[in-house]
Formats: sequence, structure tokens, C-alpha cells
Amino acid sequence: MGYFANAGMILIEVIFGLLIGLFVLRVLLQLVRANFYNPICQFFYRATNPVLMPLRRALPPWRSLDTAGTAVAWLLAALKVWVQYALAGLTLGLAATLVLSVAEILSLLISLFFWLILIRVILSFIQSDSYHPAVPLLMQLTEPVLAPIRRMIPGGGPFDFSPLIATLALMLARVLLLAPLEDLGVMLARG
Repeated sequence: MGYFANAGMILIEVIFGLLIGLFVLRVLLQLVRANFYNPICQFFYRATNPVLMPLRRALPPWRSLDTAGTAVAWLLAALKVWVQYALAGLTLGLAATLVLSVAEILSLLISLFFWLILIRVILSFIQSDSYHPAVPLLMQLTEPVLAPIRRMIPGGGPFDFSPLIATLALMLARVLLLAPLEDLGVMLARG
């Protein structure tokens, strides 16, 4: 690939990454039932509502899962993968696009939870109570991952080892789940 193709890949990665992340976070916020009146939640709702509200007529929410947001995130991931391969001079079949776009969403989720847990740990060291709207939102987003681990491991006294175990599990998921899925997608792309 030439210089312009590499620059195009970077732009595609950033632009599509932000868009996919926007819709994935919107879906996650609804899954954890985040406070609707939180200003950060308001940003995500206002940014995604013009796309999601018309789609909800065809794809209504299922329980607390925003199916329209999930579909948009997946379609954006599929478009991103397809454009990246097209820029590299390759065409993708439907099966390869499906697998690689699912891998793209999983990669984003693993990275997102890794960083959210890491930020939560850092905040626990520097400030215990904060009135910034990001702090309760961070707690709400990470608690569904950390709470089951806390229930499974014995008490560590004043130490909470659940973030360590969760980040280890996320790294293992990247290697044992995501890498084979990406390899399968590449294998399907090559035919």
C-alpha cells in the first residue's frame, strides 16, 4: 500500500472507530440502565437519536437491549471492514464481512472494558468521591463485569482483586476468542 492508502486506513480507523464506539456505548448505557439525566448520557442520546429513533419502528428494543443501536453498530463495523479491504484492493464475501465485523465489535468491547476498568482503578487510588458525572457512569458500566468476579473469588480484605482478574480475562479473550475469529474472517476472505 502507498502513503495515501495508509493515510486512508488511519482515517477510516479513527472515523469508523468513533462512530461504532458512539453506538456501542449507547447500547451499553441502556443495558446498564444508566441515569438518563447524566449529561454524558444526554450527549450519547442526542448524538444517536436521529439515526435510532426511525429505526426503532422496524427494530424495537428487546428487553433492555437496543436492537436498533446494535444493528447500526454492526452495520458500521461491516462497512469499515469492507472499506478497509477495498482500500487494500481486496473484495470480501458476505461470510467474511459478517465474521470480521463481529470481530471488530468484540475488539472494541474488549478494549473499551479494559480501559474503563483501568480508569476505575486509577480513580479509586486518587479520589474516592467525586461529583463529576463520569464517575457514576464509569461505575455503572464496569460493575456488570466486576460484580460476578467479586462473587466468585474469596474476600481479599481491603483489596479488590476483581479488576485484575477482569483485565486478565479480557486479555485472554483477545487471544483465545478474538484472534481465532479474526483468523476465520481472513480465511473466509481469501476463499
